[in-house]
Amino acid sequence: MLTVDYERLGAESGDRVLDLGCGAGRHAFESARRGCITVASDRDADELRAVTDMFAAMDDAGEIDAPAGGQLGHAVVADATALPYPDAGFDRIIAAEVLEHINDDEQAIAELARVLRPGGTIAVTVPARAAERVCWALSSDYHAPAVPDGHVRIYSTDELRAKLAAAGLYVSDSHGAHGLHTPYWWLRCLVGPHNVQHPLVRAYHRLLVWDMTAAPSLTRTLDRLLNALLPKSTVLYAYKARGHAAPTPLAEPVGAAHAA
Repeated sequence: MLTVDYERLGAESGDRVLDLGCGAGRHAFESARRGCITVASDRDADELRAVTDMFAAMDDAGEIDAPAGGQLGHAVVADATALPYPDAGFDRIIAAEVLEHINDDEQAIAELARVLRPGGTIAVTVPARAAERVCWALSSDYHAPAVPDGHVRIYSTDELRAKLAAAGLYVSDSHGAHGLHTPYWWLRCLVGPHNVQHPLVRAYHRLLVWDMTAAPSLTRTLDRLLNALLPKSTVLYAYKARGHAAPTPLAEPVGAAHAA
């Protein structure tokens, strides 16, 4: 289930892509499938081991076409506020549902701007303000400090735009996403965020899985309507103004966990 629209991001085969806060790797895998040289970064080494294994499985299955003697995907443990990458090292960056977890989000955004090449593009997604405020109100267990690495802030679109602009990133497009998931998370918060075995939660989860696999017209139409009215996520696409600095070759990251 992708949050980012790759056409709006402008990702093309051969682009150097950073997926920051990659989690289980959904956007990193899509980037590799599209022929992008992909770095999946996260603080969670356990999740990154699974991402590395998936890159290898995709390569073995012929889902990604790595260049001779090279690779399209590898995973790197990294701190978002001190990225181990050179200036202007990436053509595209994805930061999906990560900034709301970071105390010093302005430093993280500054780092994202630093490693993005002039003229490059970035997609940033955060929980949408209206839906997120309900989640916070329904459950104190949903957000920090009750939850380790939980959500530490609720963004407005204007606030996020301003923080990106302060780092030299200029928003060119935006949209809502995952509107069908908004009531699901409200339900989760109502019964307890960790109570995934609740009958209503399980029933709604089955609906979401059916929607993702079957993509029926009814739920797709409802999702588009909710994306406009009450999305679960807000997605901003921004670019870094072109300057005189040339992109720095993407060096092999220290401590990288590689996929064949």
